[in-house]
Amino acid sequence: MSVRNSLLAILDLGPLHGYGLKSEFEAATGNVWPLNVGQVYSTLSRLERDGLVLAGEDDDGQKIYRISAEGRRELQHWYQTPVEREVVPRQELAIKLVFAMRCGSECVREVVQQQRKATMATLQQFTRLKVAAEADGDLAWLMMLDALVFQADAEGRWLDLCEARLADADLRSAGPRPPERNEGSKAGRQLEHKH
Repeated sequence: MSVRNSLLAILDLGPLHGYGLKSEFEAATGNVWPLNVGQVYSTLSRLERDGLVLAGEDDDGQKIYRISAEGRRELQHWYQTPVEREVVPRQELAIKLVFAMRCGSECVREVVQQQRKATMATLQQFTRLKVAAEADGDLAWLMMLDALVFQADAEGRWLDLCEARLADADLRSAGPRPPERNEGSKAGRQLEHKH
């Protein structure tokens, strides 16, 4: 998530104080990604240093920020540049599963089951929020919720696949077992008569 470019996008609508930027960002993202006010001000300092925002004072003498022409060019570049995916994104859940494998498949199953419960609860929460967003007609928030729903749904399907792979690995490690020879059975007697 680019806080830097998000702040430029907010400032493109008009000048604001640092705390106003924090509030606008959180409102725009439905408070899904809360920002620390310190992060806002440190980002603003870098933006000002890079000539992307200009700082001034309002009528009350408080610091207020506005986007510069260079900031608008940077913002347009951000809008026009596709988001690059990391080749191997660092996902805590994937890392957790890798290390859980060291303690055995039961440990991995427990991780998968606990995560599935949490993922399904999150998916239900996002779905409820989508219903409200559709009623409100908040298109930006609705598109963000769509992304969050798809991500949670994909995680749930991935967890299903992990569980299926575990079951398959358990079956393969058990291997085929030869039928036990029972001396009293008909098959057992037939084998003995042939020898």
